[in-house]
Amino acid sequence: QVQLVESGGGLVQAGGSLRLSCAASGRTSSSYTIGWFRQAPGKERDFIASISWSGSTTWREDSVKGRFTISRDNAKNTVYLQMNSLKPDDTALYYCAAALTHYKLGQLRADYWGQGTQVTVSS
Repeated sequence: QVQLVESGGGLVQAGGSLRLSCAASGRTSSSYTIGWFRQAPGKERDFIASISWSGSTTWREDSVKGRFTISRDNAKNTVYLQMNSLKPDDTALYYCAAALTHYKLGQLRADYWGQGTQVTVSS
Protein backbone atom coordinates (compact mmCIF):
# COMPACT_ATOMS: atom_id res chain seq x y z
CA GLN A 1 0.00 0.00 0.00
CA VAL A 2 1.25 3.48 -0.91
CA GLN A 3 -0.20 6.73 0.37
CA LEU A 4 0.32 9.97 -1.53
CA VAL A 5 -0.21 13.45 -0.13
CA GLU A 6 0.10 16.56 -2.27
CA SER A 7 0.90 20.01 -0.95
CA GLY A 8 2.10 23.38 -2.16
CA GLY A 9 -0.89 24.57 -4.12
CA GLY A 10 -2.33 28.03 -3.75
CA LEU A 11 -3.25 31.27 -5.45
CA VAL A 12 -0.61 32.94 -7.58
CA GLN A 13 -0.57 35.69 -10.19
CA ALA A 14 0.17 34.93 -13.82
CA GLY A 15 3.90 34.67 -14.37
CA GLY A 16 4.50 33.46 -10.85
CA SER A 17 5.80 30.14 -9.55
CA LEU A 18 4.73 27.35 -7.24
CA ARG A 19 6.37 24.13 -6.16
CA LEU A 20 4.11 21.19 -5.54
CA SER A 21 5.19 18.28 -3.40
CA CYS A 22 3.96 14.72 -3.43
CA ALA A 23 4.93 12.91 -0.24
CA ALA A 24 4.78 9.15 -0.50
CA SER A 25 4.65 6.62 2.29
CA GLY A 26 4.64 2.88 2.16
CA ARG A 27 7.27 0.22 2.10
CA THR A 28 7.83 0.18 -1.68
CA SER A 29 6.88 3.76 -2.55
CA SER A 30 10.32 4.50 -4.03
CA SER A 31 9.86 1.72 -6.59
CA TYR A 32 7.05 3.46 -8.42
CA THR A 33 6.96 5.85 -11.32
CA ILE A 34 5.22 8.99 -10.11
CA GLY A 35 3.06 11.16 -12.30
CA TRP A 36 1.42 14.54 -11.99
CA PHE A 37 -2.04 15.14 -13.37
CA ARG A 38 -4.36 18.09 -13.38
CA GLN A 39 -8.06 18.54 -13.79
CA ALA A 40 -9.81 21.82 -14.42
CA PRO A 41 -13.54 22.18 -13.69
CA GLY A 42 -15.62 20.51 -16.37
CA LYS A 43 -12.58 19.03 -18.09
CA GLU A 44 -10.89 15.66 -18.23
CA ARG A 45 -7.93 14.78 -16.05
CA ASP A 46 -4.71 15.43 -17.98
CA PHE A 47 -1.40 13.65 -17.52
CA ILE A 48 1.30 16.33 -17.50
CA ALA A 49 4.55 14.88 -16.11
CA SER A 50 6.19 11.73 -14.82
CA ILE A 51 9.44 10.58 -13.30
CA SER A 52 10.85 7.08 -13.05
CA TRP A 53 11.67 5.47 -9.74
CA SER A 54 15.38 6.27 -10.16
CA GLY A 55 14.75 9.80 -11.33
CA SER A 56 16.74 9.16 -14.49
CA THR A 57 13.77 9.37 -16.85
CA THR A 58 11.33 12.22 -16.93
CA TRP A 59 8.52 13.19 -19.27
CA ARG A 60 6.45 16.34 -19.60
CA GLU A 61 3.47 17.10 -21.73
CA ASP A 62 4.05 19.73 -24.42
CA SER A 63 1.96 22.44 -22.79
CA VAL A 64 4.19 22.48 -19.71
CA LYS A 65 7.60 21.84 -21.26
CA GLY A 66 10.01 24.67 -20.56
CA ARG A 67 7.89 25.83 -17.61
CA PHE A 68 7.43 22.82 -15.32
CA THR A 69 10.16 20.58 -13.93
CA ILE A 70 9.64 17.28 -12.17
CA SER A 71 12.15 15.84 -9.73
CA ARG A 72 12.26 13.39 -6.86
CA ASP A 73 14.17 12.86 -3.65
CA ASN A 74 13.86 9.20 -2.69
CA ALA A 75 15.58 9.82 0.63
CA LYS A 76 12.59 11.99 1.50
CA ASN A 77 10.09 9.90 -0.47
CA THR A 78 8.96 13.08 -2.18
CA VAL A 79 8.38 14.10 -5.78
CA TYR A 80 8.30 17.75 -6.73
CA LEU A 81 6.71 19.70 -9.54
CA GLN A 82 8.31 23.10 -9.96
CA MET A 83 5.94 25.30 -11.92
CA ASN A 84 7.23 28.55 -13.39
CA SER A 85 5.69 31.14 -15.70
CA LEU A 86 2.23 30.10 -14.61
CA LYS A 87 -0.75 31.00 -16.75
CA PRO A 88 -4.45 31.23 -15.93
CA ASP A 89 -4.92 28.08 -18.05
CA ASP A 90 -2.83 26.20 -15.49
CA THR A 91 -5.61 26.63 -12.95
CA ALA A 92 -6.68 23.15 -11.87
CA LEU A 93 -6.70 20.58 -9.14
CA TYR A 94 -3.29 18.88 -9.30
CA TYR A 95 -2.91 15.22 -8.38
CA CYS A 96 0.05 12.93 -8.05
CA ALA A 97 -0.24 9.23 -8.72
CA ALA A 98 1.95 6.14 -8.58
CA ALA A 99 2.23 3.23 -10.97
CA LEU A 100 4.87 0.70 -11.90
CA THR A 101 5.17 2.14 -15.40
CA HIS A 102 4.78 5.44 -17.23
CA TYR A 103 2.46 3.63 -19.65
CA LYS A 104 -0.03 2.83 -16.92
CA LEU A 105 -0.02 6.44 -15.79
CA GLY A 106 -0.71 7.54 -19.34
CA GLN A 107 -3.70 5.21 -19.42
CA LEU A 108 -4.95 6.77 -16.16
CA ARG A 109 -4.50 3.35 -14.57
CA ALA A 110 -2.40 4.44 -11.63
CA ASP A 111 -2.27 2.12 -8.66
CA TYR A 112 -2.49 4.96 -6.15
CA TRP A 113 -3.76 8.53 -6.22
CA GLY A 114 -3.41 11.47 -3.91
CA GLN A 115 -6.30 13.73 -2.95
CA GLY A 116 -5.08 16.71 -4.94
CA THR A 117 -3.97 20.27 -4.29
CA GLN A 118 -5.63 23.30 -5.86
CA VAL A 119 -3.64 25.69 -8.02
CA THR A 120 -5.29 28.94 -9.03
CA VAL A 121 -3.56 31.40 -11.33
CA SER A 122 -5.06 34.85 -11.56
CA SER A 123 -4.66 37.08 -14.61
